[in-house]
Amino acid sequence: MADDGLDGLDEESSGGSAKKGGIGGLIPSLLKWIAIALGAIILIVVIVVVTMKIVNKGGQPQVVVPISDEYTVQREILDWYTSLGAIRTKSSDEVPASVVVDIALGYKKDDKATSTEITQRNIELKDFLRRYFTEKTAAQLRPQNENNLKIELKNAINDEILSSSKIKDISFLQLDVVEQQ
Repeated sequence: MADDGLDGLDEESSGGSAKKGGIGGLIPSLLKWIAIALGAIILIVVIVVVTMKIVNKGGQPQVVVPISDEYTVQREILDWYTSLGAIRTKSSDEVPASVVVDIALGYKKDDKATSTEITQRNIELKDFLRRYFTEKTAAQLRPQNENNLKIELKNAINDEILSSSKIKDISFLQLDVVEQQ
């Protein structure tokens, strides 16, 4: 019986230590898994940050586009003189083409002096424009040459017609060239 009593104590002591080892082993095991999870999260964050720096070339986002001064400057708002009307003439080709042009002259906003001078020189402007387009060939009046025509006209009007004021821009309201076949 003495063995029976000792056997029972051994079971209780081993059973008690098994329970204590289970609860005592649960906390370190739980802490171990939390540490592994935190380590994995930190590793993933570091990999993402390093990858983004490599992709973005040192932290510069790809969506940032450098803007030059020529794109940020807003165009000046102009007043437009549109009362010249349509001018009809013929081109200087061997077989002349019919030319119909209606032009708007842009000048500085609220510039009464320029508006007055253009109105006073209306007849001179129409005559000048008629002569100008009569001297051109149909090839020179093609759409791909419009910017050059505008620059030439603006400079010629400022130099030859207007004396005390200047126009800033020219727009074609109509530019029809009909070639004869």
